[in-house]
Amino acid sequence: MCACSLGGKHTRVDTQQTALEDADMPRFAEPIANVTVSIGRDALLACVVENLKGYKVAWVRVDTQTILSIHHNVISQNNRISLTYNDHRSWYLHIKEVEETDRGWYMCQVNTDPMRSRKGYLQVVVPPMIVEGMTSNDMVVREGQNVSLMCKARGYPEPYVMWRREDGEEMLIGGEHVNVVDGELLHITKVSRLHMAAYLCVASNGVPPSISKRVHLRVQFPPMLSIPNQLEGAYLGQDVMLECHTEAYPASINYWTTERGDMIISDTSRAGDKYETTSTVSGYTKYMKLKIRAVGPNDFGTYRCVAKNSLGETDGNIKLDEMPTPTTAIISEMAMLNRSYDGKRRHRNKFESANALPDYGVEEWRDGAQGKYPQRVFSLSKPLSPTFVPA
Repeated sequence: MCACSLGGKHTRVDTQQTALEDADMPRFAEPIANVTVSIGRDALLACVVENLKGYKVAWVRVDTQTILSIHHNVISQNNRISLTYNDHRSWYLHIKEVEETDRGWYMCQVNTDPMRSRKGYLQVVVPPMIVEGMTSNDMVVREGQNVSLMCKARGYPEPYVMWRREDGEEMLIGGEHVNVVDGELLHITKVSRLHMAAYLCVASNGVPPSISKRVHLRVQFPPMLSIPNQLEGAYLGQDVMLECHTEAYPASINYWTTERGDMIISDTSRAGDKYETTSTVSGYTKYMKLKIRAVGPNDFGTYRCVAKNSLGETDGNIKLDEMPTPTTAIISEMAMLNRSYDGKRRHRNKFESANALPDYGVEEWRDGAQGKYPQRVFSLSKPLSPTFVPA
């Protein structure tokens, strides 16, 4: 029992002696903080050692076992690395304009026996970049073909890539309307003119700034046209406007012809010219208008709207028919009859009441016999007296 008790006393003494020796040795006051820095910026790693005494501090690159500095001296041949220190306690490793190759573990060590050390990680992040050689450029395709747009990006961490339309409109992909397509590939089956737009490939990885590339998709198709009204009516002396809408890419050459096939050319610089042609462009759509001033007898007939591009040609006809010329004579005569009737009505008797003049209603427009053009008629709000027939 005594031997055991004596052995226990020796163990306690050894432990106390070791603790005293450790207290007299250099120690790290705090962990080495991990550092994250964007490529091209400067990085700073800090090592704080207390009670250094005559020992020395060194910085080492862990993965390559390369000694970067010993005490006050920089050993590395890398001129981007430097060292500063403060009161023999704080030791700072500076890396200027960090590169991706600088990413990794760095060790601060003290040459005690055994050696004492702490490690810190330098994370170098890289904002996204579009890889131009592997990314689609502006594209022109025929309507009905399949189209694939590719976008490659690099960075650290690995970027997230998505596609969207620049104008914010939805995309028709695989029969569904979507705002965004995730991934590097945007595949469109049987492309149509509705897909014609500028598309943005957007790459982001949480490291500012995000980056995008604009890819313009143009879809070729032959001209198509629509005519809002294929039958128009006008009376002599009236101005009339004919309209024709066309769609085409490449942009079409548009013009009007008369029934005889003569091309209509307008000169907007001359006031009062017979014809005035205008067109408004919206994307691949053109809105054509032909104004005919002071329609005369020779102006009635068929007018042709023509659209041509390198892929084809199309045309459409608009027929201009004559309408009866409106007149004020009938309206004036009816007004006189109504005034005469109003005067007699104040003194009418029962006999006069039975033979009263008719009350003509307000002028109205109805569809004409041809199913389109209005004709002027008058409705009666009272039946005609058998003794009165208007001229």
